[in-house]
Amino acid sequence: MHVAVAGNIGSGKTTLTTLLAKHFKWDAHYESVDENPYLNDFYEDMQRWSFNVQIFFLNTRFNQLVKIIKEGKKVIQDRTIYEDAHIFAPNLHAMGLMTTRDFNTYLNLFNLMTQFISPPDLLIYLRGTVPALVNQIEKRGRPYENSIRIDYLKRLNERYEAWITQYELGKLLVIDIDEMNFAENSEQLGEIVTRVQAELHGLFK
Repeated sequence: MHVAVAGNIGSGKTTLTTLLAKHFKWDAHYESVDENPYLNDFYEDMQRWSFNVQIFFLNTRFNQLVKIIKEGKKVIQDRTIYEDAHIFAPNLHAMGLMTTRDFNTYLNLFNLMTQFISPPDLLIYLRGTVPALVNQIEKRGRPYENSIRIDYLKRLNERYEAWITQYELGKLLVIDIDEMNFAENSEQLGEIVTRVQAELHGLFK
């Protein structure tokens, strides 16, 4: 069984992935943010490093999915390979920060990879307004995120909403982070756990 958590920068994906993995005793697969050697350079000069940073994430997530398929365990994944291709890469291209040549090369690689993987059984989407995202980003205090632009987050949010409204690869659960603080509120986390169980096993419907 494969559950994935999707959402914009600062939406709480890693936190929720950790909490659900602990509750359900699932294996957790995290986004390799700190291991991405291009990320600091990317936030300083997006146009120069956009292709590099996206290829690194694409390769890392594909390797995660191959491992998930091989091991056959119950897993929860922090961010999906689909977000890279449907949100981050096209956003960079639309903003003029990735050339059409690089974008087409990226998409060709993504389309090849998706022939060998399966979508998650359940996608959990963490929806949040830009102010809520900024608040979370400031709280965690990652130095390389200090230069993230508000318009960049806004554009990503718009693409996330467009993607989610058309998502048909599997079951979908949407959680509004503006209304919840599941990291510190056990009751709200319990509500999410119940909703996840309902989606996966048909309970409480």
